[in-house]
Amino acid sequence: MRGRAVLLALVAVTGIAACGFRLQGHTPLPESLKVTYVIARDEQTDFVQGLRRALITSGSRLSEKSEGASGTVRIVRDEVTSKVLSVSGNNIPREYELTHTVEFSVSSPEKELLARQKVAVTRNYSFDETALLAKENEEAILREGMARDLVGIVMRRLSSL
Repeated sequence: MRGRAVLLALVAVTGIAACGFRLQGHTPLPESLKVTYVIARDEQTDFVQGLRRALITSGSRLSEKSEGASGTVRIVRDEVTSKVLSVSGNNIPREYELTHTVEFSVSSPEKELLARQKVAVTRNYSFDETALLAKENEEAILREGMARDLVGIVMRRLSSL
């Protein structure tokens, strides 16, 4: 009976490993990004900080200088824009659309590994001036979530190099 349980567990683990299952958040990176230098205009954005954490989690070592780095990730654009989607009869905004756009490229000392890429995510949220603090908090949470989503997209692209 015990042998069957062990055999069943072994078959299950083998099946999971064979299908390409990986723990979320751990994206194996190619050798060209084992020592990575990240260039960005603003180093303190949610996206850049999240990308740095994701690179470290995936086994990359971040370099403070481009010399000695096996790969360079250049963040060309990292911006969040807001657009009014609808207004009330009194011309007060009722719904907004947030768009977080990132443009990046990846290179090694020898060549360009990934040409300039543009990725964007969009979220909508309603606005109510009577709940101003709550809506500002909702917008901040949406911005953080969009940055996290973009980090995931970029990391998947980096892992495919």
